Amino acid sequence: MEGSAAASTSAGPSTTRLPSSVVLSPQILSSFKPSKVFKGHNAKDTSFTSLDFDDSGGYLITSAEDEKMQLFDARTGHHVTSIPSKKYGAHLARFTHTKSTMIHASTKENDDIRYCKLEDKSYIRYFKGHTKRVVSMEMSPLDDTFLSGATDDTVRMWDLRTASAQGLLNVAGHPCVAYDPTGAVFAVVLNLRSTVMLYDVKNFDKQPFFTTHIDDPILRDRSFPARTPVYTSVRFSNDGKWLLVGTSGDVHYVLDSFDGNVMARLELPEHSIATGLERAVTKPHDRPMEPAAGLSSEEVSWSPDARYIVAGAIDGRIHVWDFAPPPAETPADRPPPSNMCTLHPVASLDGHATGPARCVAFNPKSAMLASAGRELALWLPDFKEAGLVRDEAGEAPAP
Repeated sequence: MEGSAAASTSAGPSTTRLPSSVVLSPQILSSFKPSKVFKGHNAKDTSFTSLDFDDSGGYLITSAEDEKMQLFDARTGHHVTSIPSKKYGAHLARFTHTKSTMIHASTKENDDIRYCKLEDKSYIRYFKGHTKRVVSMEMSPLDDTFLSGATDDTVRMWDLRTASAQGLLNVAGHPCVAYDPTGAVFAVVLNLRSTVMLYDVKNFDKQPFFTTHIDDPILRDRSFPARTPVYTSVRFSNDGKWLLVGTSGDVHYVLDSFDGNVMARLELPEHSIATGLERAVTKPHDRPMEPAAGLSSEEVSWSPDARYIVAGAIDGRIHVWDFAPPPAETPADRPPPSNMCTLHPVASLDGHATGPARCVAFNPKSAMLASAGRELALWLPDFKEAGLVRDEAGEAPAP
């Protein structure tokens, strides 16, 4: 990924200059620091539950437990406006393909999906059909259709232009959904039997063309019966090669999107503080979060270059895994990404606040990371710390 350095707050004195673009590396990611922290936009003791950047990377929209959505200008680091939804609640706020409209799920009264115009905070359309809470939702990268998965054991396909669902799947076990980068294929992950299914968009109502199961022998060895975490999200990498399956537990999975093999388990080293949002292991997080569908669904995110994965943790830290380094940068002792190798983070970033980091998202167009719990933070690389600040002669300090 190349990201604009113009947004950085760590440019340093006028005698230095920054590179016009930056390619992510473990060194760069380790230097990320909160550039802007937004406090006071949520009611007391409530958390953000979703984050989404628009296609341009210029704006960020959030939803939260206090039944409000917040719009932020990611380039200037300013709060733009608040969009209340007190009657119906708000979750999974998602931009459409314009920065002026978004969709979001309801959390009370009913389970409709709502299509909102941000300029005047008016609603364009309601999408009715789900009878229980929507826990997963994604816009198609190709057009104005979108997918939703709910705890009523259904997946529905919608078109922004009409209130009726364009397709319906009845599935067993609450589903997580995601489109591949072409918009021609979508994935459904079910908690029942840890099932991963791939569908052809043009044959939405047909059987999946591919089905596999996530079988983790390491979890089986640790306890019997195996303590399987709740699957909360699924994401394709931007190159379409990999599927990232996020959980509310202490492990996440990367699958080959073509053959379904589990390529990697993402964990912390043994005896480390747990990542999983479903339970706590140290004070002040001594009240566990109960594992549940829709706990967050935003715990993990790909970097746009399909190399790195970031995840929030119960203690507020952000962990970074280097999943797909080029051969020249692969450590000699690292196992090949096959046969379910276990990977540990290459960087762990200190949290910007106490409490769980429930949501993380990479900006699609710049070297920026967003994370949220009770507060929202925009993270940028510290170029000086990463050794990328140049002097007037164009010399960069040694890393």
